[in-house]
Amino acid sequence: MRKRAKWLLGSLAAVLAVSGGGYAVIAQPQRASGGQEQRAGGGLPPATAPVQRGDLSSGLQVEGTLGYAQERKLNAGGPGVLTWVAAEGSAVERDGRLYEVNGKAVRLMYGSTPMYRPLKSGDKGEDVKQLKRNLQALGYGTGLDPEDGTFTAGTATAVKRWQKAHKAAETGEVGKEDIAFASGPQRVRKGDAAVGDEPGPGKPVLTVTGTERIVRFQIDAAKAAAAKPGDPVTVRLPGGVTATGKIESVGGTAAPDDKNGGGGGGGGDQKAKVEVSVTFDKPAEVNAPDQSPVTVALTGETRKGVLSVPVNALLALTGGGFGVQVVEDGRAREVKVELGMFGNGRVEVTGDALKEGMQVGIPKL
Repeated sequence: MRKRAKWLLGSLAAVLAVSGGGYAVIAQPQRASGGQEQRAGGGLPPATAPVQRGDLSSGLQVEGTLGYAQERKLNAGGPGVLTWVAAEGSAVERDGRLYEVNGKAVRLMYGSTPMYRPLKSGDKGEDVKQLKRNLQALGYGTGLDPEDGTFTAGTATAVKRWQKAHKAAETGEVGKEDIAFASGPQRVRKGDAAVGDEPGPGKPVLTVTGTERIVRFQIDAAKAAAAKPGDPVTVRLPGGVTATGKIESVGGTAAPDDKNGGGGGGGGDQKAKVEVSVTFDKPAEVNAPDQSPVTVALTGETRKGVLSVPVNALLALTGGGFGVQVVEDGRAREVKVELGMFGNGRVEVTGDALKEGMQVGIPKL
């Protein structure tokens, strides 16, 4: 009795697992319902497609959100009443005003160490180096050694010049409430306190970000190997505009997707997710609004010069494994194949009887 096979169709119920080299089918195939083969009269399939040789990519598309890098809370450095706050969406550069307390400005300086203490003559540390670098960059610290972490008499003189330029008391010292350090220019995402409030030390005044545009998205942990730092991506922005970029980081920990609710009940989508961030090759050209939805096309792994067929050309062989139905000279025969990587609706196949250009049967849906 002739060996029979069933179309897998577009609803191929195989589980795709990512493991180093790409995707592999690890579940048992399903048979077409009702035990009927989807073929046209005469035993031939209703449609065919060619076996192709070429590059196959495992890339996929995911939905993401356009935002800005390095979001953080900016806390008040001292007590008082807020008398002015930078507007949402505004960008603040070095020495620019972030907010005012009791009419006195808190200004932005660049550095990675937070402003955790007043700075005065004799103090030593990385925060002193940061202050010196900023004073030099602003033109007040000519002659200062930015690699010397000591607050010297020359540092005090430079501070007085800076204070004089802003019509402030020329004390030669910098109060904890006078400046805030951040890694670079900051964009005000939102205000956490309003004019007239008394936030108090350590209480948030502003939520700020860097000015560089980025995209964040989540991907199933099982597919995380498709997103590697440095991989190129294409981002489709609102209005159909596209921009190129690369994957900046892939989260090291996975968390359950809680979009369907969470908390203790059963059900819902509890697949583990990994957060991925993307930077743009030309961020200045990205003008879409903050928090806009975008689509990210991941390149994934690419196999060069492989044979592939449409996924719905696969047959589940009753004796186990997979095959395709090769159509030649008005006849159809089943050929067993080994499966490789899946990508863009096609699957890599290998088999001694397969050649480029052969026609394989597919269901006509």
